[in-house]
Amino acid sequence: MANLPKRIIKETQRLTEEPVPGINAVPHEDNLRYFDVSIHGPSQSPYEGGIFRLELFLPEDYPMCPPKIRFLTKIYHPNIDRLGRICLDVLKSNWSPALQIRTILLSIQALLGAPNPDDPLANDVAQKWKEDEKTAIETARQWTRTHAMS
Repeated sequence: MANLPKRIIKETQRLTEEPVPGINAVPHEDNLRYFDVSIHGPSQSPYEGGIFRLELFLPEDYPMCPPKIRFLTKIYHPNIDRLGRICLDVLKSNWSPALQIRTILLSIQALLGAPNPDDPLANDVAQKWKEDEKTAIETARQWTRTHAMS
């Protein structure tokens, strides 16, 4: 913990002491800027019942720039591409140093509950979502069963 800014230490303690329901974020022992994250798919969403693994890294200039975060679990979602990258305004143009790891993880959990095909990262998935939402949701459910359930 020696070289870590107080802010990261505080945020990490808060994540541990006041966990967010359905979200688990644990820093690596050897690198406290690197977190293993799991997010439970929100109920009433095609991701319900799934547990999605992500990796989160706090760059040197955090909190002046956003954390780097991506899905490790395969997911069928218009705002998450094949590499697990996430299209979310708070991770890019709307980033503010006032935001915290916890806020970002809640935003990602909300994105699972409300996919936005109008601001896609996975264009093929977004197109399917717009043309045939029912089939897209069923595919998302299927992928969740295949990739996100232990």
